[in-house]
Formats: sequence, structure tokens, C-alpha cells
Amino acid sequence: MESWIVQTQALRKYYKLGNNTVKALDGVDFKVREGEFVAIVGKSGSGKSTLLHMVGGLDNPTDGEVYVDGRKLSKMNKEQLAVFRRRKVGFVFQSYNLVQDLNVYENIVLPIELDGGHINEEFINNILNLLKLTEKREALPCTLSGGQQQRVAIARALASKPAIVLADEPTGNLDTATSHDVLGLLRVVAKQYRQTIILITHDQDIAQLADRIVRIEDGRIVKGSGADD
Repeated sequence: MESWIVQTQALRKYYKLGNNTVKALDGVDFKVREGEFVAIVGKSGSGKSTLLHMVGGLDNPTDGEVYVDGRKLSKMNKEQLAVFRRRKVGFVFQSYNLVQDLNVYENIVLPIELDGGHINEEFINNILNLLKLTEKREALPCTLSGGQQQRVAIARALASKPAIVLADEPTGNLDTATSHDVLGLLRVVAKQYRQTIILITHDQDIAQLADRIVRIEDGRIVKGSGADD
């Protein structure tokens, strides 16, 4: 796959809705370089979240292939896909999904502990510092603002040093200023550790923070959007 850490080939995802066939993805060829920050933009129902789920191994395509870091996801069984998601991909969603009874640090390292991995304390401390969370290390989620909770969710996604971070409308619950602050910090951290980011957003201003913007409409990449730049 040369320099492409993510590549899809003729990717299709069709659903049956009564007598109709919904083409959520309809032949998508999509590539992302290692260390690149790509924003996928499109209206609700355009297929952008479906594409993200395919890349993250959360759903199976009707046809076509997904390659991540040189591996074909269709060749993996359920157990292998679960390991792939834990170790290769960090997920950030609109809902923060923090465990309310755990403090900031405990939330961040929880996925590593569940996977039986080693916690690199120096790395975690660096992330806390970069995301401006050091002073909130022992705080419970209920005491944090929305922007702070989303930064904790980002720190959790980055903590296991995944090759790819997939962010699905991560700033949907935040105001404009906080959104730019949070995404700016995500960019800084990911660039420092050469992690690849694929961001789903409907917000053109947020998309401008990315290295490249790809537009999707009706399950297809719009030509000239930068999909294969």
C-alpha cells in the first residue's frame, strides 16, 4: 500500500429498506497517508459516518475492500478485528462515553488496562499536558466542562498510541470557540506522535483545520474534493 495507511477500493454498503435499496456507500475509493489529518464533510445521510465505521472495522461492506496499515480487514475474523480496533484505532465520538465513577487519569488508561497492555506513564503525562488536563488528572467527569470531557475522550483515544484516530462529529456538543480549541489540540498531539486522523464533520470551519478535505455526497466521493491527492 506504499505510503497509504488507509485505502478503500470500490467500497459499497447497501441496505434494504422495504422494497428499496439504500446505497450508503456506492463505490468509494479513498486514501489517507500516514500522519495526515483528513476531514470528511457531507450532509446527514451522505455516507460519511458509514465510511468511518468501515475504516474502523465496526461494520462490514457489501462489496469492496478496506486496507489499514497494509492489512485487508475482510481477512480478519471477529476476534482479530476486536484486537485490531483496540491496538490500531482510537475512536472519538460526539458523546464523550466517559465512565462517571472514574477520574480523568483512570478513564484515559482504562482501554489499555482492559487490553492487558503496558501503561507508559511518561507518554500519558505528555498527553495530559498537551491537552491541558494535568490539573484535572484526579477530577471526575461530572466536574468538567464539555470541552474538558471531550479532551479526556481524545486523550483516551490517543493513549494506546494507535496508528489512526477516527473522530465522528467530536465537537457536535461544543460551541464554536471550544470546538476549535479541542480540534486544534487534537491536531497538535497527533502531529507530534505522527498519528493519522480521519475526522467526520458537517462544519466547514472545523474542516479547515485538516490537511485535506474530502466531500461525500449520496455515498460517493465528489470529484475534485482531494480524495486521491
